[in-house]
Amino acid sequence: MKAVVSSLLAITLISGCAATQDGRGACAAKVDLAWERLNIAETEGFAGSVSYSKAAALLSAAKFQQTIERYDSCIDKANRSLVYIDASLRGE
Repeated sequence: MKAVVSSLLAITLISGCAATQDGRGACAAKVDLAWERLNIAETEGFAGSVSYSKAAALLSAAKFQQTIERYDSCIDKANRSLVYIDASLRGE
């Protein structure tokens, strides 16, 4: 019985680590993409728009979430920042 419990515990820990690694990679990819697109918006002269400012704030928050390893929140904020970046590029 002890062996079964130990095995289940080990599997749970390993799968938890795998999920963390997946979240880490997805978070980093989204943050990198959003920074690239934000830089494009700035280069094209949209840095003064409200949407640009909202995107920059969300992206800064996403980077903080990445730092403290809250990857789900990081991905959410990076995705939301991309919406505002698109709006900024449309001039909204």
